[in-house]
Amino acid sequence: MDFHNVQFGAGLSEVFGMVSAPAHPFFQFWRRMLGKEETMGRPIRFAINGFGRIGRAVARQWVEQQAEGRFDLVAINDIAPLETCAYLLEFDSVYGPIVGSIESSSDRLIVNGHAVRFSQKSDLAAVDLSDVDVVFECTGKAVTAQFASAGLRAGAQRVLISGPSECADVTVVLGANDHVLSGQRIVSNASCTTNALAPLLRVLHEAYGVLAGHMTTIHCYTGSQPTVDAPRGAALERNRAAALSMVPTSTSAAVLIDKILPDLAGRVKGCAVRVPTASVSAVDLTCQVAHPVEQEALIELLRQARPDILGMTDRPLVSSDLRARRESLVIAAPQVAVMGQDLLRIFGWYDNEWGFSARMFDVAAKIT
Repeated sequence: MDFHNVQFGAGLSEVFGMVSAPAHPFFQFWRRMLGKEETMGRPIRFAINGFGRIGRAVARQWVEQQAEGRFDLVAINDIAPLETCAYLLEFDSVYGPIVGSIESSSDRLIVNGHAVRFSQKSDLAAVDLSDVDVVFECTGKAVTAQFASAGLRAGAQRVLISGPSECADVTVVLGANDHVLSGQRIVSNASCTTNALAPLLRVLHEAYGVLAGHMTTIHCYTGSQPTVDAPRGAALERNRAAALSMVPTSTSAAVLIDKILPDLAGRVKGCAVRVPTASVSAVDLTCQVAHPVEQEALIELLRQARPDILGMTDRPLVSSDLRARRESLVIAAPQVAVMGQDLLRIFGWYDNEWGFSARMFDVAAKIT
């Protein structure tokens, strides 16, 4: 039954009032009851709230996958003007011009002839998302329950947050703890670095038993850093010009790993060094394990473990060679080392925007 065009009218109005079905709690209840059956046999309808770096990377990946028909982008909300959003989607300083046509009308972004609703609301709850299965919450501002749940109040079934959030019902990393998904309505996709590190740690722990470890992410600069020296908060190093220095700082992955892999809580620490490159980051992990390891066996284990998430290269690559790779981490096999039999060093690359955005689609498919 198609509830979307039903109107509560005479008779019911005394109880419910004159209100469209998608906005009514009765309708929302049955949408939750129907659950995943609603998306069977049709594309997953999604909206993007926040059209910044991740929001646009998500949109670009959707453009590349349009022919597959798995997802249907139906709405975008951002406070920037439509013309600006259209321009920044079409031309990207990291990924280059988009393959396809980008146009705009009064309230539509038109991608390869496909019209996407566009709104400029600071409160997503003011947008009608009653036809949306999942909102990709990409503003980076979902730090309160009120903000994180705005997509649900707008009528969407689920919200997937593109970053860490204490307000999420659960925080998930594909290949590490996605088994915990069980109908939660607000899900965090953790962080790009956590997505790179957690699946690797799970493979190592299951095979050898991780006793202790330390990870350094060598991370490209991001929009949170200034282009010239300027105030950016209490961490004084982060107030320095992003493209002129290597900046030692913290990483959310150091905290999230304890949540994602509770068996390793307190065993793995981490830090970050922001470097003057615009894209692609790296993980440098050293850990001590309980069981003896042979280097070739370790490389083969990592090669076979989860090739969709943990890629591997045998070639002597540099960071720019890994741009637009979809894996959460691409391990550099020549950099893998075993000292003694229990001390491991593993180095891998990850496109912190593109790989993370690919996981947004993977997790969205699991929760809708």
